[in-house]
Amino acid sequence: MYDDDIDELTEDGGLPEVSQKLYPLLRLWILRLLMRMRGHRKFVRFRGLADDDIAVALGLRKHVSLVSDRFDRTGVMDELNAKHQAAEARRDRTRAPAVLARNVTRLGTMLELTPTDCRILEFAVLVNQEEMLDNACDWLGHSLSTTQVVRALSRLLELSEHRVAQSLSPQGLLSRSGILSINRQGSSSVRGKLDLLSPTFADRMTSADADPIDLLRGTVALAAAPELALSDFGHIQESLAILQPYMRLALSKSRRGVNIFLHGPPGTGKTQLARRLASEMNCDLFEVSSENEDGDPVEGERRLRAYRAAQALLSKRRSLILFDEVEDVFNDGSEFFGRKSTAQTRKAWMNRMLEDAPVPTFWLSNSITSVDPAFIRRFDMVVELPIPPRTQRQRIIERACADLVGVDCVARIAESDRLSPAVVARATSVVRAMDKALDRAGAERALEHLIGNTLEAQGHARLIRHDPNRLPSTYDLAFLNPDADLQAIADGLKAVRAGRLCLYGPPGTGKTAFGRWLAQQLDVPLQVRRASDLLSPYIGMTEKNLARAFREAELDGALLMIDEIDSFLRDRKEAQRPWEVTQVNEMLTQMEAFPGVFIASTNLIEGLDPAALRRFDAKVRLDFLQPDQAVGLFRTHCQALGLGVPDPSDEAAVARLGHLAPGDFAAMMRQNRFRPIGSVGQLLAMLGAEIALKGGSRRPMGFVH
Repeated sequence: MYDDDIDELTEDGGLPEVSQKLYPLLRLWILRLLMRMRGHRKFVRFRGLADDDIAVALGLRKHVSLVSDRFDRTGVMDELNAKHQAAEARRDRTRAPAVLARNVTRLGTMLELTPTDCRILEFAVLVNQEEMLDNACDWLGHSLSTTQVVRALSRLLELSEHRVAQSLSPQGLLSRSGILSINRQGSSSVRGKLDLLSPTFADRMTSADADPIDLLRGTVALAAAPELALSDFGHIQESLAILQPYMRLALSKSRRGVNIFLHGPPGTGKTQLARRLASEMNCDLFEVSSENEDGDPVEGERRLRAYRAAQALLSKRRSLILFDEVEDVFNDGSEFFGRKSTAQTRKAWMNRMLEDAPVPTFWLSNSITSVDPAFIRRFDMVVELPIPPRTQRQRIIERACADLVGVDCVARIAESDRLSPAVVARATSVVRAMDKALDRAGAERALEHLIGNTLEAQGHARLIRHDPNRLPSTYDLAFLNPDADLQAIADGLKAVRAGRLCLYGPPGTGKTAFGRWLAQQLDVPLQVRRASDLLSPYIGMTEKNLARAFREAELDGALLMIDEIDSFLRDRKEAQRPWEVTQVNEMLTQMEAFPGVFIASTNLIEGLDPAALRRFDAKVRLDFLQPDQAVGLFRTHCQALGLGVPDPSDEAAVARLGHLAPGDFAAMMRQNRFRPIGSVGQLLAMLGAEIALKGGSRRPMGFVH
């Protein structure tokens, strides 16, 4: 049924179905496995043949159905020997299927593969595609070492054993290109030892003439169009001013070993920046996939192979490569168990790859701490993408959803200093999808709700519904009790636009409110950071948070105010842990380098580091109200609440209250929202209760105070 003259393939040049034809090359290899490599010992048994499909394909159908006592083992061996000799006589005319041959030739030219490389690649593809060949190779065993596989391929393909070993070595072109490597971890079958780039690689090599990009499908993909503009990255303009022209030069000069490391919190636009730069330079960007076509994660070792293949196949094309989630390669080990990462186990190779790669590459990570410093120094540029500053956030939000929500909503959302562009984009897409079902107010509520939920899930504070920096209508410097002229300080700061103030005193005496007022006077944004915003349980993170706060304020041109500064400037003489000293040092460094206005506030100045105190241009104590100030503020609030003018007796009672502060009156105004104040007497009683709760006392009489 299957004679030795069959040499036609399917009409399109692809592989025939095995059940129809066994083409000459496959036939030759199977016969060699049987007769040269002693596969007949497992195929031709004393009572019959071990594989009916192979038997029929080789023309031994008449021996398949024979009962054991009629099976002629000697006759079968004679037939196999004759078929083998006939196949060997025509071996010079046997070729791989046309499509596979063309694709291997094309790859060989691109990658400068040797003839030995090409023969091995043909075999590796076919052993993955042809079940009969795979089954026949199993006659060699299922626990083959690398040396045994090299020897087997040498005999099967009639190649020098030395050249086969070279081709399959880590230094060989097949391995260096990522197309084919030999699995050196333990023993396996022939197919298991020959590891192709991806599960779909063999199919694409045999199904049609393949573009190199098609061969990478499932491991490397053409990037989508960017969604952000270069203007959205104004907060890293200094880096972009270097990065953009450098990448243009690298592409125009075919510069080798160009590697850019982009790091920052999730969603800050690292991928979008790479896509935008590629678009601006009119070149393709290819992303190394972190999951396969079935959606399953791809391990770091295989991603590195995909990267090598992309470097090899794209080297003559104007393109860039993006390798996201580099933690898969640089941080997939375990220090606790003494297991090195993928990159560390191949350190020398990794260094060579970084230094000699022909295609410029963006490496992306959420944290630079995941990368060994020895690798970091090999990147041409390391660029951090932090959460954009407030003005930049507002611009991104406006472009994303200004047609859906009002300016007040945009301003509220922009106040979150943990809000990344990706969170805005995702929430906006949801609201836009249901746009027709929502009016503007509904869209605003939905957008703020979605963003708030995501922020909370990330471990951050939800959006604040009101403007936290808005001053009450009753605010007046006359109702503060400082030991310096605050108006004069404000006038001086208007002139120089830089200074460091330390405001200290009891809680509620107006320190934070003064910072808001000063920002208004200077006409600059205000960024308020509290200790809870900056402190971290992880070593080194508090220092990074401090640096980020100062950097964002500088980029925004904002007045930076840090509350509870005593958390960061404790006297270093009292430090018991190394990080307590490094926090103070970092704060002092940032203070001195900050070019704008910085205000630190604290209720506990006594424990501050003496060196820190010397670095403040002014230290202002804000104390409890004087009696006349307390009475004046009481009158103002009575008027604001519509309670009329207080009686002299009520004013005298207020004057006798000790430890009154502007914050006490602010607390009354907040209570009024849910517990309306109906009379002057009620307001006076509530103030008295507030003083009692915080341990205050009536003001002493006479000259004792």
